[in-house]
Amino acid sequence: MVGLVIVTHSAALAHGAAETCRMMAKDVRLAIAGGMEDGGFGTSYARIVAAIDAVYTDDGVVILMDAGSSILTVETILEEMEGRRLRMADCPVVEGSVVAAIAAVCGGSLDEVVQRAEETRSAVKIAD
Repeated sequence: MVGLVIVTHSAALAHGAAETCRMMAKDVRLAIAGGMEDGGFGTSYARIVAAIDAVYTDDGVVILMDAGSSILTVETILEEMEGRRLRMADCPVVEGSVVAAIAAVCGGSLDEVVQRAEETRSAVKIAD
């Protein structure tokens, strides 16, 4: 099963997104890297690497990020882990994570899980 990593600047946001994913897809392979080691706001390189390692399988890992330094840090990690099957998903972190979790537990491939997550970029929540 494809694993998921949620990377946010806030531990509370990461935990909340993960909780929502697990309500929709309880068996998802999911780890989070939210905030800094001291509990502060920010992005931790070490936490992201540990989260990837926690859920990595030969099926790969999809990484979903909030913004700014989380994206830059994940890009650096992907360059350094070039031999591993890792993909970033360009999507809203909460909506994309939930859809990715469902796709992963349904047996989606790495590419399929990324595609499903990225489809949430155009989701309309309130129609006119």
